[in-house]
Amino acid sequence: MTLEELRKKAIYQNSIDTWIVACEEKDIDWYETENYKKFIDYLTKNKLNMKKFPLCIKESGGMHERGKDKTKFAEVLSESEDPNAAAYTLKLNDATLDIIRKFSL
Repeated sequence: MTLEELRKKAIYQNSIDTWIVACEEKDIDWYETENYKKFIDYLTKNKLNMKKFPLCIKESGGMHERGKDKTKFAEVLSESEDPNAAAYTLKLNDATLDIIRKFSL
C-alpha cells in the first residue's frame, strides 16, 4: 500500500497506520518502536498539526506484513511515558505526505 492509497481510505489517519505504510514504501521494518518514536519526533519538529488519538489497542489491527502483530506493537508503545510513543491523528494532505517521505532513520 502507498500513502496515497491510505489517504484515499480517509484523509485523517492515525500515526501508527501512517508509519507502517511509510515504512512499506521505503521497504524498511516498521516494528521497531524506537524508530516510530523518532518518526513522531520528526513530525513534531516539522510542526505538523497532530492531535492525540485514543487508539483502542485491541481494535488496532492484528497481524500485518511479514506476520508482525500490530496490536503488540501498539501495546509496547502504550507502556511508554514518552509523548513520541503516542498515537496521533494526521491529515494526509500533499504537504504532510512530502514531510513524511523525507523522514529517514
